Amino acid sequence: MLTARGQESDKVQGLKLGADDYVTKPFGFLELLARVEALLRRAQRPAPPERYAFGEIEVDLLRRTATRAGAPLELSSREFSLLEYLISRRGESVTREQLLQAVWGYQSLPLTRTVDMHVAKLRRKLELDPASPKWLLTIHRVGYKFVG
Repeated sequence: MLTARGQESDKVQGLKLGADDYVTKPFGFLELLARVEALLRRAQRPAPPERYAFGEIEVDLLRRTATRAGAPLELSSREFSLLEYLISRRGESVTREQLLQAVWGYQSLPLTRTVDMHVAKLRRKLELDPASPKWLLTIHRVGYKFVG
């Protein structure tokens, strides 16, 4: 909150109403910048866990391995990176463009079906019934969502 009201009761009320910080006028630009940077640090995503499990699948993110019921899954490096990215954003709809930038490193977005092909291959390895996926869902006209 950035305001001219500097009474303690105003600050307390602002913070209780949901403000992350309370800065009164006049303020120094460097102080404001430092407060914004601190807020951004606190808002960053937590590091993903070292291991992640869903159903019979267990993924070791440090060793870059995956197993189903203890048996190794043969994932290519790209498939593993795709799975890792989706796990880190589980529950979120992720666009094909986001995947192309994050997993393939494309800066400009070519017209390609590579994401769809890799997701289909990954589904065949992870899902018990790839035609009716339980973990890796298609979000029509958006992209994909991992719900593990």
